[in-house]
Amino acid sequence: MSKTDRYIQAATRESTRQSYRSAIEHYEVSWGGFLPATADNIANYIADHAESHALSTLRQRLSALAQWHTGQGFPDPTKAPIVKKVLKGIGELHPVSEKRARPLQLHELETLVCWIEQRQKQALCDGDGPTLLTQSRNKALVLIGFWRAFRSDELCHLLIENITVTPGEGMDIFLPSSKSDRQSRGVVFKAPALSRLCPVDAYLDWINNAGLSEGPVFRRINQKGAMGEKALHPGSIITLLRQLFFQAGIPEPETYSSHSLRRGFASWANENQWDIKSLMEYVGWKDLHSAMRYIDVPDPFSQRKFEQCLNNENHKSGRLE
Repeated sequence: MSKTDRYIQAATRESTRQSYRSAIEHYEVSWGGFLPATADNIANYIADHAESHALSTLRQRLSALAQWHTGQGFPDPTKAPIVKKVLKGIGELHPVSEKRARPLQLHELETLVCWIEQRQKQALCDGDGPTLLTQSRNKALVLIGFWRAFRSDELCHLLIENITVTPGEGMDIFLPSSKSDRQSRGVVFKAPALSRLCPVDAYLDWINNAGLSEGPVFRRINQKGAMGEKALHPGSIITLLRQLFFQAGIPEPETYSSHSLRRGFASWANENQWDIKSLMEYVGWKDLHSAMRYIDVPDPFSQRKFEQCLNNENHKSGRLE
């Protein structure tokens, strides 16, 4: 690989590259399409999958096909009017409400951490090193993920050498790149030391138990307690979390995803009256629309607001009489 190609590859997130490769394979192998494609080919492709694929999935497939064509020096057929019209028609005939991950509430986080700590104590009594190590990692991953509202790929990209701990105060976490860091300038995120559910203590406990001094923070551990050198794959986080939620007795674990930590923190902060500007700065959202997609308000139907207005109207009517 040339230096130029290496930098070009580095400009695109690994998860995006994998997603694009999968989309191209689906177009060529599963559907039998040819590249380079015509606008009619692309229109027929998305029309054939209109009923079986979500609109967001079709848009992602189009992005992959567009990237392939422009990268190979061909005109982009996905921008043709016929493709746009077919895509719009699919949205009209097959409307689907956006599915969002269920937020992990603070009391559920407490339940989960309590279960993990019980498992750690039992493993210590039993001399069960693999379980002790695994649950130490899980506790740190969940608490850092929640209090820092990290995405799964951000958790998997954490490096020990990029984390600085100030005992009793907090930790500085440097991420060289993230989804919200469009310019790849790198961002320092701060996580506080807390009296309970502390992400700093959990992190220190994990790296001390694992004997880690550099490299990825969160790694795979097999049943025998052997720890890998590479980071967990972002795609594995959702399975890991659902297994933990199920084992800890949290209802409907299948309704949660890796975004549940991020949404859970945002909802918790909103309920505790963080102003939206502070919340956006802390989480790293660049626009209000992105922030509002993650926030679950305590009164989603505005019932209390309506009832208060109705009561006010009754008082007014009483005064007029």
